[in-house]
Amino acid sequence: MLRTSLLALLTIAMCACAGPSRTLRRADGQVLDTQRVDAKVAQLMQAAQVPGLALAIVADGRVVHLKAYGSRDLERGLPLQTDTVMYAASLTKAMFAYVVMTLVDEGRIDLDRSIAEYLPKPLPDYEKYADLAGDERWRELTPRRLLSHTSGFSNFRFFTPDGRYDEHGKLAFHVEPGTRYAYSGEGINLLQFVIEQGLGLDLAKLVQERVYDRYGMRRSGMTWRDDFAGNVAIGYAADGKALGHRQRRGVRAAGSMDTTPADYAAFLAAMQRGDGLSAKARDEMFAAQVRIDSKRQFPSLAPETSDDNRAIDLAYGLGWGRYVSPFGVVNFKEGGDDGWSNYSALVDGRGIGVLVMSNSDNARGIFKYLVDAVLGDTCMPWYWEGYIPYDRADLAQPAALQAPHPACGPVR
Repeated sequence: MLRTSLLALLTIAMCACAGPSRTLRRADGQVLDTQRVDAKVAQLMQAAQVPGLALAIVADGRVVHLKAYGSRDLERGLPLQTDTVMYAASLTKAMFAYVVMTLVDEGRIDLDRSIAEYLPKPLPDYEKYADLAGDERWRELTPRRLLSHTSGFSNFRFFTPDGRYDEHGKLAFHVEPGTRYAYSGEGINLLQFVIEQGLGLDLAKLVQERVYDRYGMRRSGMTWRDDFAGNVAIGYAADGKALGHRQRRGVRAAGSMDTTPADYAAFLAAMQRGDGLSAKARDEMFAAQVRIDSKRQFPSLAPETSDDNRAIDLAYGLGWGRYVSPFGVVNFKEGGDDGWSNYSALVDGRGIGVLVMSNSDNARGIFKYLVDAVLGDTCMPWYWEGYIPYDRADLAQPAALQAPHPACGPVR
């Protein structure tokens, strides 16, 4: 029944595109046929049981292809649309990094200044950060370290270093600040705290003025808005269970944003153009800050290391990941939560980028194939990101950790 419903809904799509002034090409130089991309999306969604998905292609700083496929709400039979509100999850972090870099341009933030110099009182004196009392390493934290995920914190305090959930978990340094990459939403939220407490700025207002208003993102918010309810997507687990859409009321730089495919595509195009930042600030945001040699991105503090991605110089910038493809540097940002899977990438110097947003856990299993279809084989670090192809579940088994998984070439 679910398969039949999905097949019917995949034929319903809404497109809002700005026609390209030149022949659209992938990063590898091949002509990009958007009709073939649409057919590929439909085929992959059906095979991997993905209820809804939106895809945007940006080229030369413009959104040249934007389309939604499938359903935003299976039970009610409602189609996903390009202006459907979806959960952005950690795509929020990339947008936050951009906002921070506007403050750097204005001289209000120094990337290498200790957060101690911004706060009116020591960090552990704030109740939220009292766990750090007696550990002066918090003074070694800088905006650069927080944005590049080198804070030494776990992803969130309620995650143990091996990735287990501990509702009583305390905030702590698990490695020395600045010594290794370990993805941390906790660190991103701390930088938000520093900006709000130390500079007296309201992040929600900053985002509204510097992002949403500037780029015409009228159906985006750092918290839930009641007017979203008329066209909102429901998230779905891998087994098809409906998970709803959480109405977040607190502003969190690490991932509280709701947005639409059309809105976030406009932001991605702006990042491709370099809008709102000096060339120096944009270059710094996308520059490699820390090399990544972890086997997998999560658990973020897992000790396993690997040379699998050394050939592509996998690294992290400020709020964005990056690697060197055969066609130039690729800057990327993922975003996911239970029932939500998002991916964005820009091939710097080739004027091409992609955005994928889905209301399904299963979409992660088709990201490798979708990105290759739009950009060409850029050597996307799919194994490190945990994007195991839907038809190669065997690669997710523990034994697979012992085998190398080079990013380039076909899945093997």
